[in-house]
Amino acid sequence: WDAYAKKGQESNGVMAMMDLLVADLDKDIQESEVEEKNSQEEYEQFMEDSKTKRAQDAKSIADKEGFKADREAELEKSTLEHKSTLKEDMGKAEEIKDLHLECDWLQGNFEARKKG
Repeated sequence: WDAYAKKGQESNGVMAMMDLLVADLDKDIQESEVEEKNSQEEYEQFMEDSKTKRAQDAKSIADKEGFKADREAELEKSTLEHKSTLKEDMGKAEEIKDLHLECDWLQGNFEARKKG
């Protein structure tokens, strides 16, 4: 029976080794599942943060485009007002020049007209 006893002891060592491998495998599987769960949560959080940032960026762009459109409209209005004012100023300057020439003519011909 001693021969069988030795084989039983050897098989106990192999069985213990198999149990250890099974335990290690279970531990690795559990760690992998936890890591996968954490990674999935991080990914979902990242996607949610990205969605929020995209929405904020889109709103910011829309606000800036609106502001730019307002400024361009103001610029166009100011440009038209400037052109209008410039034309008025040129008209007034022309009128002043004509009055000045007429005044010079009257002063130059005053004595001749007075005699006449």
